[in-house]
Amino acid sequence: MQDLQEIFNRVQENKKKLKDLKDAYREALKGSESYIEAEESLKTLREKKKSIETDLKSQFSNEFIQMDDIKIDLASDQEMINDIAMTMVMKGETVSVNDKYENEYEPLFTVKFKKVS
Repeated sequence: MQDLQEIFNRVQENKKKLKDLKDAYREALKGSESYIEAEESLKTLREKKKSIETDLKSQFSNEFIQMDDIKIDLASDQEMINDIAMTMVMKGETVSVNDKYENEYEPLFTVKFKKVS
């Protein structure tokens, strides 16, 4: 089995390589006249789209309030599900749920590393 630190270092190196390649690609795009023109056209179309969306949003204000309330409820329920599942796992219990089509779901836990200092 490989060492955790070795794998972490390899991930860091590959992230740096990927960033360097993406930066080189962005520089090449900035030097392309046709790309710059396309970006300007896209910006104009996005502004037009945003204007249309704003006009329609004013007509659907009640629906947007409902959507915001539902989003808050979903976030709260998801946090509750996470807490209950974690508690069950820590107790050694089996954790699974079924949807209305009887598809079974198991929890998926991930580990992330955060820079300490």
